[in-house]
Amino acid sequence: MKIGQRRSKQRELILEELKGLTCHPTADELYELVRKRISNISLGTVYRNLELLAANGVILKIETGGKNRFDGMATPHPHIRCMECGKVDDVKHEVDTPKLDISQSRGYLVKGCSVEYFGLCPECRKDSN
Repeated sequence: MKIGQRRSKQRELILEELKGLTCHPTADELYELVRKRISNISLGTVYRNLELLAANGVILKIETGGKNRFDGMATPHPHIRCMECGKVDDVKHEVDTPKLDISQSRGYLVKGCSVEYFGLCPECRKDSN
């Protein structure tokens, strides 16, 4: 992991836990998992390390308008998000993202593109019936 900072046992454990998940946890949810292995880790440490890992492209940060969620798979891929509970899942379908040339980017320096579908997850659909 090359992120411009010294290696940290806590950071490596946070990354290991995140990469072992198929869901997209919030920092709070990941903190509860990591705390089982390092009982004295602080929530702030988990938040700081997730932000650092995301800023350096090691993981994805999924901004949901509420609590951010994190994905251990850093390569761009589409997601589907529940508008009710905020759950995020991967979409197992290739999506071609359009490329913008400099004349189309309106002066922005484009760093990436994300595709997100949204709706109601099965649990929230069941609860609304």
